[in-house]
Amino acid sequence: MKLAKNSEFLRLAIAGIFIVALTLLLRSFASGTTAAPDFKPGNAGPEVLIEILPGETGSEIGAKLETFGVVKSSLAFFRVAVADERSGRIAPGEHSVQTRLSAQEALNQLLDPARMPNLIVVRDGERLSEIQESITKFGPSLSEVRKAFANQPAPSGFESKSLEGFLYPAQYSFNKGVSADQIVRAMIDKFVSTTKDLSWKSKDFSPHDLLTIASLVQTEGRPDDFGNVARVIYNRIEKGMPLQFDSTVHYALNRRGEIRVSIADTKIKHPYNTFIYRGLPPGPIGSPTRAAIEATLNPPVGDWLYFVTVTPKETRFTSSYEEFLTWKAEYKRNFKAGLFE
Repeated sequence: MKLAKNSEFLRLAIAGIFIVALTLLLRSFASGTTAAPDFKPGNAGPEVLIEILPGETGSEIGAKLETFGVVKSSLAFFRVAVADERSGRIAPGEHSVQTRLSAQEALNQLLDPARMPNLIVVRDGERLSEIQESITKFGPSLSEVRKAFANQPAPSGFESKSLEGFLYPAQYSFNKGVSADQIVRAMIDKFVSTTKDLSWKSKDFSPHDLLTIASLVQTEGRPDDFGNVARVIYNRIEKGMPLQFDSTVHYALNRRGEIRVSIADTKIKHPYNTFIYRGLPPGPIGSPTRAAIEATLNPPVGDWLYFVTVTPKETRFTSSYEEFLTWKAEYKRNFKAGLFE
């Protein structure tokens, strides 16, 4: 009996030592303290074709790269991918990459559009009509693309008859002969996978409203200003003020590349004209990125009601109409001086 007790004690002790050792090992891998084998930069070998499947994780991609001899270890790639937010933009599809790459070189090549045959690019804030044009250039006819837009439903939880805003900005690589439905579905799936951990709950706005706000944030601001732009939108709506965004008028007029709108433009009778119609436009005006969506869902606290981009790299926010007018005059001077060309 005593021997049995001692044996049980020894078994539990060994198990405890194993668990502690395993825990320490896992922690060391996560923190990066354990060395991960990696090829030295500048010693690339022949190219191979790697297919990235929709929804594959960084660790799964790393394992695939290691199998094909692209990287020396999946762990080295995983660590680089986790530390670089660009890794979320690796496009599903075929990638022509070299072998014997360092983990950083491998990531850079996976993000290089020139290494992705049969590529469709959806740019940040791009409109449905513009994405439609890119898809038709890839192969499917205009009628097939329009039918795909009509056939594919908006993601679950969003009450929308249009796919505007749901075709996520990213690089997509497809095999030739792919159908328009498959292309559109991949873009919607990318939106879902990229935003699946976000909460779209709001006491005042529906998920579709929030996506609309995010599209305004994307178009009106720079990434550093997204949160402040979102706060201005909420503040103006709360006070019953019209948004008065040039971007919604450009959307209504199907224009791109112009900075300003004319007085006549601001008077057009169109539901997307936020100069004469209060509240939000009927829907998104383009495809927002996750950064714009996050800023919309979690904007900073502030009383700002106005903002002006006085130079291409400087946007100012204020609650004072007088200050806004002063900055607007500064913007006009800078515009005439050619700073926005």
